[in-house]
Amino acid sequence: MRTVDAAGLEIGDDHPPRIMGVLNVSKESPYKPSVFNDPSEAAEYVDRELIDEGADIVDVGLESANKRLDVLSAEDELDRLDTALSVLDSVSGDAVFSIETRYHEVAEAALDGGFDMVNDICGFADPEMPRVCEEFDAAVAKMASPPDLTRPGAIAEVDDIYDALELNGFTDKTILDPAFGGWSEAKTLEHDRETFDRLREFRGYGYPILVSINRKNFLRNVAGRSTEEALPVSLAATSMAVERGAHVVRTHDVKETRDAALIGHEFKRRRVREPGDVSVEELDVTTPGEAARHLDRVGANREVATESVTRVFELEGLGPDDRESLAAAAGDAGAVLAAGDTGALLVGSPAALARLPTLVTDASDALEAALQTVERATN
Repeated sequence: MRTVDAAGLEIGDDHPPRIMGVLNVSKESPYKPSVFNDPSEAAEYVDRELIDEGADIVDVGLESANKRLDVLSAEDELDRLDTALSVLDSVSGDAVFSIETRYHEVAEAALDGGFDMVNDICGFADPEMPRVCEEFDAAVAKMASPPDLTRPGAIAEVDDIYDALELNGFTDKTILDPAFGGWSEAKTLEHDRETFDRLREFRGYGYPILVSINRKNFLRNVAGRSTEEALPVSLAATSMAVERGAHVVRTHDVKETRDAALIGHEFKRRRVREPGDVSVEELDVTTPGEAARHLDRVGANREVATESVTRVFELEGLGPDDRESLAAAAGDAGAVLAAGDTGALLVGSPAALARLPTLVTDASDALEAALQTVERATN
């Protein structure tokens, strides 16, 4: 996993999670506490509510993400950029400033005017965007999106999100955003739930990950909460996202989100990372799907994915004959049955466990049913 330097702020596995606070200069934005037209008032908000509360990055939005509204043109965004640039001149606190846009012209004007980073909400649908970011040596968050500047963030299926992130490649300072929510009626709560469940897979590209999950519908739906009541579920999800590999969390609730992110970071599994002539890194892989993404990245055969993780099942109630038969078959399958006085642990890769039923001889009905349960659980 590479580390991205965003104007001196390092983002990656070896660094704390970074908090991206939000400022909007668009009157259409639904979260009114973050919306300002007056640069001095906006700067005061940035200093007091974002930077002082722990924001490492301030993301300035020029238009609303409301899918029911018309999409602004590059010229419309440029008209609003003057307000955003005036805010930078008035802020006293220290943070990385990111401009949220989809147009390379806007990104170029913002970076030239003092912004440090780009948040491309259309995922390089503008093919000139990576060139601009590279010329300014700027970090860029790349949100998964169709190749259409009028419909950002409309990807539903997880595999399609993964593929969309490849659009027009990557810069050396790319940060990936799988785009929870999005500007599409076709994207359902179940799509977002699956994306969150499979978040580790996006680490397969080897770039840092940004998540924007603050008070999202798919989280509110779990607890039956309104937007105003949804802070607790957002904080729980923030800790889980960081534990699963997220490096940047975009939020309106900076102070609380920072604390939740630090908990996720503190208690995530520590993995080996050793530089040298032959560097060593233990990958964050818990499923064959996650392994397949990393295998794709290094150009290896993804068929190895089912041998790349280990599953452990406890079996109780095995009779002596079933235990003996299963132990012999496990060895032939490449798995292990570790039996004790009160039960047994069946250990193996999904591929090894899938081979077991065909190798067990004289199994009782109970053992056959247990092996079917194991097979279903590993798929």
